[in-house]
Amino acid sequence: MSEPAVAIVGIGLHPFGRHEGVSGLEMGAHAVRLALQDAGLRWSDVQFAAGGSSSSGNADTMVADLGATGLTFLNVHNGCATGGSALVSVYNALASGACDVGVVVGFDKHPRGAFAERPEDWSLPAWYGTAGLMVTTQFFGMKIRRYMHDHGIEATTLAKVASKAFRNAANNENAWRRRPLSEDEILDARMVSDPLTQYMLCSPGEGGAALVLCRSEYLTRLQRARPIFLRSAVLRTRQPQSFDVYSPALGMELSPSPSVAAARAAFEQAGVAPSEIDVAQVQDTESGAEIIHLAECGLCEHGEQPGLYRRGATEIDGDLPLNTDGGCLANGEPIGASGLRQVYETVLQLRGDAGERQVPNEPTTGFTHVYGAPGVSACTVLSR
Repeated sequence: MSEPAVAIVGIGLHPFGRHEGVSGLEMGAHAVRLALQDAGLRWSDVQFAAGGSSSSGNADTMVADLGATGLTFLNVHNGCATGGSALVSVYNALASGACDVGVVVGFDKHPRGAFAERPEDWSLPAWYGTAGLMVTTQFFGMKIRRYMHDHGIEATTLAKVASKAFRNAANNENAWRRRPLSEDEILDARMVSDPLTQYMLCSPGEGGAALVLCRSEYLTRLQRARPIFLRSAVLRTRQPQSFDVYSPALGMELSPSPSVAAARAAFEQAGVAPSEIDVAQVQDTESGAEIIHLAECGLCEHGEQPGLYRRGATEIDGDLPLNTDGGCLANGEPIGASGLRQVYETVLQLRGDAGERQVPNEPTTGFTHVYGAPGVSACTVLSR
């Protein structure tokens, strides 16, 4: 593989979970400092930044903490795909030659309970909310129930997804939910939105993640760089009649999810086939999402998922290690940080720095996928 134009040279993460007395912006700034330290750079070296949050303020205001250097800093708000969208912005700025060093940051601090969204913010009428349709758990339950019917998938596979997540998170010091749960415990838990039980759904949470990126030519100026190359970063939005969060109607014929288009474009741009991926992270807002996104991203065929989980293919030592840090199910979802948490984990894996959850046999390629309302998907392909 040829050397791509953009490399990730620094990563930083503020632990996910609940952190009383620490603001979302402070978590984001903390992650940036760690990423800069990892890269061996200073904030004053950064020429371009992009970042986002759903409920914790504007990312650009963290210059009051990091330093007002006059750099270009974009605020991004794109649902659960906020972090991935911000990364695409920085990637494009670097790949175009507009700058040499960039930072991307995502963070959030959500209150306990379900997300409280307003229909008018999503181009929807007020009745959509009063009818209870803004509750995402209902949508997720309906979507996976239909998918299970169409592809012969049982609830036991949903439980395998969640059990794997908590098992992986047990070896992740930055994860929120680190207690392993058996499949029976997950299946027997309180039903939230049939067929999804309590432990099959992630929770809104708190945390921050940041990356430092540079043009490949800049690597000669970094004495201790351990670059992981960002071979592609792609963003796509929904088509008419796609089955997405906050969609007010569903046609008789469905169009593909934006995840299909984003993943296909990411692989094409990177010159890498899905079969060549050694470690992957896909959006698992709930167990059903991981199952669906596996196939939508081209990592398997629709209906093949039960067999993959049964034979352990998605485990740390399997053919396709998946959501190796516990994913959203175990980490929770601070919206702005989730997509960047995936890239952070993939960089760790490709560097060989993931500790007890390290994928064996020196993985060389990674893939990340994040999906957000009302139908936005961002995907990346990385390599050593």
